[in-house]
Amino acid sequence: MRTLLFILALTPAVMGFGVSSPSRVSTSRARAVSTAGPAVAMKATQMPHGGVLVNLMEPAEKHDEIKKSATKTLELTERQSCDVELLCVGGLSPLKGFMNQADYESVHMTNRLTDGTLFGLPIVMDTDDESIKVGDKILMTFKGADLALMTVEEKWFPDKTIECANCYGTTSLEHPGVRMVAMERGKYYIGGPLVGLNQPKRDFPCQTPQEVREMLPEGDVVAFQCRNPVHRAHYELFTRALSADNVDPKGTVLVHPTCGPTQEGDIPGTIRYQTYEVLKEEVANPQVKWAYLPYSMHMAGPREAMQHMIIRKNYGCTHFIIGRDMAGSKSSITEEDFYGPYDAQEFAGANSEELGVKTVPSLNLVYTAEKGYITAEEAKEEGLKPLKLSGTEFRRALRAGEDIPEWFAFKSVVEVLRAVPDVA
Repeated sequence: MRTLLFILALTPAVMGFGVSSPSRVSTSRARAVSTAGPAVAMKATQMPHGGVLVNLMEPAEKHDEIKKSATKTLELTERQSCDVELLCVGGLSPLKGFMNQADYESVHMTNRLTDGTLFGLPIVMDTDDESIKVGDKILMTFKGADLALMTVEEKWFPDKTIECANCYGTTSLEHPGVRMVAMERGKYYIGGPLVGLNQPKRDFPCQTPQEVREMLPEGDVVAFQCRNPVHRAHYELFTRALSADNVDPKGTVLVHPTCGPTQEGDIPGTIRYQTYEVLKEEVANPQVKWAYLPYSMHMAGPREAMQHMIIRKNYGCTHFIIGRDMAGSKSSITEEDFYGPYDAQEFAGANSEELGVKTVPSLNLVYTAEKGYITAEEAKEEGLKPLKLSGTEFRRALRAGEDIPEWFAFKSVVEVLRAVPDVA
């Protein structure tokens, strides 16, 4: 008998995330950058968020003319480059550029654009440059590549305290997302449309939503999001998702890891990419497809779960696996969790129907010597003792060159991690 963790519907007001407060509603009449761009052909049948898959990329023969119109040049951070890339290729459809103030405030207060479309987190461009003004055309570069041209429609001084309280449920600098907003981002936000030129040159290839859709078959596509190497329990979890009650067993799993910046202490994206590539070859599962996402994690719990669902919808996915404490984080001082273990599941479940993405509950799997991976409930019912290996013990054994149990980790993944100094 298969046991699933049921997702309970809980409204945003109950969650405490994105609750609209009349006293804080923006009076700005700024035009929101949320209309859809040019349509592109698709194989996957899932409707993009907002109805049309945006494509802001211009052909190479137009690039010189576009770049000549620039009044300023700005070198992007790695986080900013991820946002620019996702905007230009349609991963953040229906957006056509960085949010203006009205959309920014609407999203962090109500998790909706000003036109009512659901959205998890604000997509903003930040700067400390006092000279940037409305009307400027900014050539955005990253590590030698010209990525996009942005036309500045608005520049404002955001209330980051309210933004963090609404998006992360806290204003504490012990939260990595709050630290990022407060200490990494510039003091001004600028909004306006983008014209795409090139994708960044990365160590890991990032297919566009259109390219991913073309490799996906018709039917159910279950997205699995991760930011760490895939171990045995993860593999069992996402392959068994095809047996969930709301998934066609002939469907496909898209393993779609984020390879951009995450939080302090995480394994670098380039190393994670290497572990995924060797595992893809090792398992060679025809029902599992792999692609990589240029996304920078916020560790925003429930809000980020919604953001991931929207992005994977644009990449053609019909279902999304919501894990325990998804995109959660702990205090950098007390190590206490900022979110409950099922907050993300409940928030996602409450918005699943409107988003048009079905949630797949994450199985609570454990390994037993007698039956391999089974649910914790089944192990308890049958009196079987789960075998455990903590993350601390795994890293110690990795550093010491000791054997790692094959029930815990794939040999190919372990070999990649051991080959990189200080990764453990």
